[in-house]
Parts: sequence; structure tokens; C-alpha cells
Amino acid sequence: MTTIDRLDSELLKRLDGNARAGVAELAAQLGISRNTVLARLNRLENAGVLKGFRPVIELEAAGIAVQAFVGLELDQRLLEQVVDALRQVPEVLEVIIQAGREDLLVRVAAVTLSALQEAVGRMISIPGVRHTNTNLTVSTPLPYRVQPLLDHLTQESGWGRSTPLPK
Repeated sequence: MTTIDRLDSELLKRLDGNARAGVAELAAQLGISRNTVLARLNRLENAGVLKGFRPVIELEAAGIAVQAFVGLELDQRLLEQVVDALRQVPEVLEVIIQAGREDLLVRVAAVTLSALQEAVGRMISIPGVRHTNTNLTVSTPLPYRVQPLLDHLTQESGWGRSTPLPK
């Protein structure tokens, strides 16, 4: 497990705001050397903390207006086969294993309600799926985020080995 300090958190915050920022730009914003930025990014990537850089796609703006979370109750012996089958459903954005009545929580997006219904129909026909429970998404007032947690966890930590924490 890699520990993250305040400098790592600030670097990740800058990347979250602009994943296109260059090393020199990040170094200038943080008041550290380019080599420090590169070393930190490499360490975070090698540790699996930073999994890459990708665009944030606004589905509704792309004409994909219907989103839902579908809970799937399974024959748990067929979990791997069900997940493999879900990979073949293009409307499936994400699959989460959970504890509770449903075994999987599947995030789904579709252009229309009827397209969503068809996707859920394909899911229920997967061998091992016993039951589905669909919850439509109305809006997302607080999208997925990590930075407030990182800020909280690193508020008492240092700013690297030799650079003092900015005032």
C-alpha cells in the first residue's frame, strides 16, 4: 500500500481539474521541480493509485439521456460467467459486486427508456441472473469524487521530504 501525502493530494487535485496539464505547468503551480512531479506521478502510477488519464464524457450532452442502476440477484456460483456476459452488453458502464439482497450493482446508460428496457431484458436472460431491480437516475447533484477524501486524509501530512508545506 502506498501512502499519499499532501503534495500527492495537491498533484492529483490539479490533474483532476486538468488532465492535460504538463509537468512544467504542474511544477510551477505547486512550486516544486519538474523532476519531483515526474517522480511523484511515476510512483503513483506504479503503485496503481493513478490508473491513467481519460476524458470525462457527459452522457446527456452526447444524446444518452437515460441512466439507471440495476441490481442483479444471482446464482453466486455463476458470478464470473454473469460478469463476462455483462461485458457484452454495450449499455453496461460499470459492474460492482456488493453485499445485500442484490449481488451486483450495474450502472447502465441508454438513449431511450425502451433501449434501457431492452438492455435489462438482455441482463435478465443471462444464465445465473435470478432477479433485477432497476432504479432510474434523475440527476447527479454530487458526481463521483475522491479529492475531498484525499484532502481530509492528508491534511496533517507533509509536503514531500524537503519542501515545506505552502502557507
